[in-house]
Amino acid sequence: MITINNPKDCCGCSACVQRCPKHCISLIEDNEGFFYPKVNVNACIDCGLCEKVCPMLNRSNDMRKPIEVYAAKNRDEEIRRTSSSGGVFSALAIQVIKEDGVVFGACFNADWEVIHDYAETEEELVKFRGSKYVQSRIGNAYLLAEKFLKAGRKVLFSGTPCQIAGLKFFLRKEYENLYTADIICHGVPSPGIWREYLKEEIARQRNRKNTVLPHPIHEKDTRVEGISFRDKEYGWKRFSFALTLSTTNGSGEKFSFCSHIPLHENLFLKGFLANLYLRPSCYACPVKCGKSGSDLTLGDFWGLSAVFPELDDDKGMTALLANSTKGKRLLERTDIKTWVTNYESVLRGNPALERSVRIPENRAKFYEYADIPFGKRIRKYTRTDIKSRIKRKIKRIVTGIVNGKSN
Repeated sequence: MITINNPKDCCGCSACVQRCPKHCISLIEDNEGFFYPKVNVNACIDCGLCEKVCPMLNRSNDMRKPIEVYAAKNRDEEIRRTSSSGGVFSALAIQVIKEDGVVFGACFNADWEVIHDYAETEEELVKFRGSKYVQSRIGNAYLLAEKFLKAGRKVLFSGTPCQIAGLKFFLRKEYENLYTADIICHGVPSPGIWREYLKEEIARQRNRKNTVLPHPIHEKDTRVEGISFRDKEYGWKRFSFALTLSTTNGSGEKFSFCSHIPLHENLFLKGFLANLYLRPSCYACPVKCGKSGSDLTLGDFWGLSAVFPELDDDKGMTALLANSTKGKRLLERTDIKTWVTNYESVLRGNPALERSVRIPENRAKFYEYADIPFGKRIRKYTRTDIKSRIKRKIKRIVTGIVNGKSN
């Protein structure tokens, strides 16, 4: 029987929930906004399946290095523009769809929560495009993937490393028609905190005086039309959070407004990068170093200019790791542009491949004062002290001088 005595012992993959033959495990949200399994002991038959499929209880020590590493991008510039990095996942997904396959990924639901869903047509793939900096709810995605696999369909399942590990343990066997792709994961933010932030941000945008939205705007008349955590309005390296809102006036006329908030000004992203509300298991992630068992790993190729300066057009480039021969074969069938590089060149800009982030000193205080509005808490607990600001400024100046000399 699954028993969570410490929040850090659960990654939230929900493999246990989906594998339970008596359906007696449910997910309950805690005070930090994360979901954890709870067993109905009266219905449990002590079969032990929930423990057998748990990636936290069955940790792998199989550290893997990729067999090939690439810088890669989609040949379609429009798909690349609307993707977070180089648009490679979309190309992989399109290829699997062409082979009569099914693609699983993270998307928004009607309430702008992040969930896992599947697609069987190219048109449906749009919902998966772009990063979502919130832990997605898997729902019954593992069960559905298993159903498609047993029917002989090819399946491309994408997710965080712990979600891929959860899928692998859930299935309990290898499928030749299964392709798995994880991301270079910094850690997953709280769905509860995301809800809190979004509510405050919508209210803030409604009350702005310099928008095209008519004022005053009642909350019930405001609709979210679009969200992008990694909008490229200011470029790939200086991405922004984009929120599109709409409302209607008394005559039914629709007004829309899109705000672009730069990375270091957006409060939700500031808290994310400060590691304030990551899932407790993320601070000691057990599936770093390729332990998830994924066929492919995708992320941003930070530091591209040092490796391929001629490719750095600030439109986005994917760091692409082929971890298995099956993954490499899928890449060979996919229409993308690739440049061979090495693992170290990707690791330099993506230490999250091997290292978990540290728990920030202010994390407990951030949650302790939950009655204080989100924005005020973020400003208080992400405030950089004067010494750190001076060091950062000096580093920027030195980097500018070095880059100037090298140009």
